[in-house]
Amino acid sequence: MSSRSRGAGALVALVALFTAGYLAPYLLPTVVGRLSAGLGLTPAQAGLVGSVLLLGSSSAGFALAARGERIGPRGAARAGLLAMLVGYGSAAATGTVPLVVAGAVLGGLGSGTATAVAAAGIAGRPDPHRASALGLLSVSATAGALYLTLPHLGGGHAPPLLAIACAAALVWPVTGRLPGGTRARARTDAGREPVVASVTGPLPYRRAGAVLAGGILCWSLAQNALWGVSGRIGLTQAGLSEVTVGAVFAVALGAGLAGVTAAGALGSRLGRAVPIGAGTVLIAGCVLLSSAAGDLLSFATGEILWNAVYPVVLSYLLGLAASLDPRGRWAVLVGSASSLGVACGPVTGSLLSEGVGYPGMGAVLCALLLLVAAPMTAVARHVSGRPLVPGSIRRRGGAPAAVLAGTASATPSLVPQVGAPEQPVASIPIPAVAGRRRLAKSMFGLAGVRGRG
Repeated sequence: MSSRSRGAGALVALVALFTAGYLAPYLLPTVVGRLSAGLGLTPAQAGLVGSVLLLGSSSAGFALAARGERIGPRGAARAGLLAMLVGYGSAAATGTVPLVVAGAVLGGLGSGTATAVAAAGIAGRPDPHRASALGLLSVSATAGALYLTLPHLGGGHAPPLLAIACAAALVWPVTGRLPGGTRARARTDAGREPVVASVTGPLPYRRAGAVLAGGILCWSLAQNALWGVSGRIGLTQAGLSEVTVGAVFAVALGAGLAGVTAAGALGSRLGRAVPIGAGTVLIAGCVLLSSAAGDLLSFATGEILWNAVYPVVLSYLLGLAASLDPRGRWAVLVGSASSLGVACGPVTGSLLSEGVGYPGMGAVLCALLLLVAAPMTAVARHVSGRPLVPGSIRRRGGAPAAVLAGTASATPSLVPQVGAPEQPVASIPIPAVAGRRRLAKSMFGLAGVRGRG
């Protein structure tokens, strides 16, 4: 099998794993709504169960951020999928609230593990933004199909949880295309294809990464505070049926497919700062419109516009995180911070809606989004505005800098391609100078020795 075929197979596995891991957050409105209706929980209690599920997901991501390479992508992915299958399956099979919560936590740990493996693998791809866009495209299509199907499968809390468990089972076979542990990869790849050596060292871009992680935590919290109660807004405030609400969500996720496709085609032509900053401001307006919806038109308009822009911005945020570290550590940490915000979203939305109503909740979330838009845009400008050129690759860290340069929005002719060898550094003979042991610094430039003129 050629290296191109193996690379394509690994990409398929990563996209499938990304889809399975992200499916629980995408189905959050129907999961929370079904928990409330099927188990007799209050909206705040159902939101808390959803938050606990997603908290387990973020915890797994933080735990694997520094240990994923030791376990190996294939083993970690299969462990996560197994936890999803057992956790969500057992939660769907029982009506006892403590057992449902325990199963949801175990399933959440599995979802977080699958997402962490996918995020780390995507960070090592030649174009992490396009790979992230493919993952979001896949999960949006899957969730949209489920929103059309689930209302016809009966009531209760079981159908959405079983759907997530089935997704984990379907993804299991493709995990064989992922690499094994570090030693196994060294034996397998020896003599067959060039392998980028594992790079050790401190976490790069610490300040920018920390700002991005904090910003995306608040960004995701605001998104999912509304997403977690969107179903109840449609049912109670807008007076729609469950079938109509499910159809609106399906159309909204279809709009998300179009948005992600456009983002993948656009790539880095606009950089990352413009899509992240302007997109977040637009999302804030959609949150206001959706939370104040009183009929089908306003509810559908807000949800469709919001879901069309949300995955676009998320794809650029994930691509930005991946570009900070080619080993995928920032991708996993930022993704886990996003999962933590997602985890806090349902209970935050439930408490805010009960305290100040849906329109008041929307105003608070809109203000939060506008506040975090500025620092995330600043990180995108800071990182994307410092292209690396071939002459600086070896001085700034060798292979990691080369990969980072390949993912930054720099002039293509100045950036080495991922996987290409480093530019050789020519040795400069230093002539003997009478009475001096070293030459003055002014005699040297970045490209060689200056003439003495």
